[in-house]
Amino acid sequence: MENYKNLVYIIVAVIISAILGNLIIPMLKKLKAGQSIREDGPQTHLVKGGTPTMGGIIFLSSLLICTLVSRNFTMESAMLIFSTFAFGIVGFIDDYIKVVKKRNLGLNAKQKLLLQVLTAVILLVYQYNAKNLSTNVILPFSGRSVSMGLIYIPFILFVVVGTVNSVNLTDGLDGLSSGVTVILLLFFAIVAHKLERTSIEIFCIILAGSLIGFLKFNRYPAKVFMGDTGSLALGGAVSAVAVLLNLPLILPIAGGIYFIETLSVIIQVVSFKTRGKRVFLMAPLHHHFEQKGWKETKVVAVFYTIELILCIISYFILF
Repeated sequence: MENYKNLVYIIVAVIISAILGNLIIPMLKKLKAGQSIREDGPQTHLVKGGTPTMGGIIFLSSLLICTLVSRNFTMESAMLIFSTFAFGIVGFIDDYIKVVKKRNLGLNAKQKLLLQVLTAVILLVYQYNAKNLSTNVILPFSGRSVSMGLIYIPFILFVVVGTVNSVNLTDGLDGLSSGVTVILLLFFAIVAHKLERTSIEIFCIILAGSLIGFLKFNRYPAKVFMGDTGSLALGGAVSAVAVLLNLPLILPIAGGIYFIETLSVIIQVVSFKTRGKRVFLMAPLHHHFEQKGWKETKVVAVFYTIELILCIISYFILF
């Protein structure tokens, strides 16, 4: 019966997201919320200029509607919704300033970081005082949990803010961040089911379904981009799920694509500043493969496959 409900949730989420896409994209076009393409980026991306952005509103609206329909009303689901939408609002403000108000800078780095940290602190305070293992984290490979004590505070802040910005970096190709996150959310749904954390399982199923519906418009060639509105929201969602499941240590493996993308940027910056040389043709990593001549669809397909393999490995590490 439970599996039947999950199937219904995901189908309904896909349908609602697809319907909302047809309604919201024309509105974004009227707002002239078109994406500006970096001139120093891949030349093949220049044709994407003017494609509506802020499309994260589509799957976030679907998530909210489906959560109300499913009556998934618990403190855990409330915190997941809060983390998703709070980070999404930070992204929306940035998108709105840049895209609608036509001010190129948007929020500056310090403003973004401050808002992200404040949001992460609220999630941290909730989990720090929660009954479900509190400051414990589950150790991959062993299945045991250990209490981190006060170290838990800076550790979780780093995990949440780092994950949010990693998802943002991954959102550079049509459908890349959306599809990778679908795979990760379905992995977390299976894990939550095994751990009997039903409200988290339902949240992951609904958000995954909403993203699948969004992919109708976001896959190559994209009719809409998610923008920071969507990418920061997804980062907030997956990091909150990992924190509430006491599994932040599995994120570098299960969310390996995010981790690799971020690592490629760090390596590129450090190498250029210390040696004056670039390791990659372009960072993040997905652009490196584009510069090597890979088609955008091939890069996305390969990254999907790697993400799926990493999630399967993570499942066997945990169970």
